[in-house]
Amino acid sequence: MSDDLLFEVRDGIAHVTFNRPQARNAFTFAMYERLAEICNGAETDRSIKAMILTGAGEKAFASGTDITQFKAFKTAEDAITYEARIDRVVSALERCRVPTIAAISGACTGGGGALAAACDLRIAAANARFGFPVARTLGNCLSMGNYARLAALIGMARAKEIIFTARLVEAEEAKTVGLVSEVLPDHAALMARAEALAKQVASHAPLTLKATKEALHRLIPRIPPGEGQDLILMCYMSADFREGMDAFLNKRPPQWKGE
Repeated sequence: MSDDLLFEVRDGIAHVTFNRPQARNAFTFAMYERLAEICNGAETDRSIKAMILTGAGEKAFASGTDITQFKAFKTAEDAITYEARIDRVVSALERCRVPTIAAISGACTGGGGALAAACDLRIAAANARFGFPVARTLGNCLSMGNYARLAALIGMARAKEIIFTARLVEAEEAKTVGLVSEVLPDHAALMARAEALAKQVASHAPLTLKATKEALHRLIPRIPPGEGQDLILMCYMSADFREGMDAFLNKRPPQWKGE
């Protein structure tokens, strides 16, 4: 098993660590699959009472998908399959049987932001930055499911503002708008608080937590299968996406053409 994603259970608390600090904990496809496997496994592993997700080091929770994973994209099916994978993994996290806590230090962007948004609770270190800067990086888009989750979390108007401006929301603003519930001074304090919060939640009535989690999940608009594929193809099959990827990998500003 790869060390890119670490998993252990201590005293009923599952700890999931995204372990690629050299790449700002950017996700490979294998990491996504392993996370889904862990979340699905919690359904039958009754020793797990709560789960903490965090990134190794202090520079990033997760900075999204590793851009090199996109190099092989050639067909429309590649794009559809990719977003379907992300939706499946994020849904597995969202529907995980136990309460999930995202402990966020540093960058929490793109796919990392989607994973954090799917957690039940989010707390942050003072250096946390949250956003979906695809409008200035790759020129791609989110899935309909992830747009719905983000809008449910912070509202449609604020979701538009963050994505349109491609800015990153600092920790204190993230607390103000409801992206996170607490801001801790540093990574050490963050992890100590995450552990204490997980133990507190794990000590409470599991059926109350399950019912609350399921009820609030049902309030989020359900997206029909396949909805939004035209938008995914418009972005991922565009010349702009190829330009954005090349510009990102070569550390230069992209030249957008809208085609």
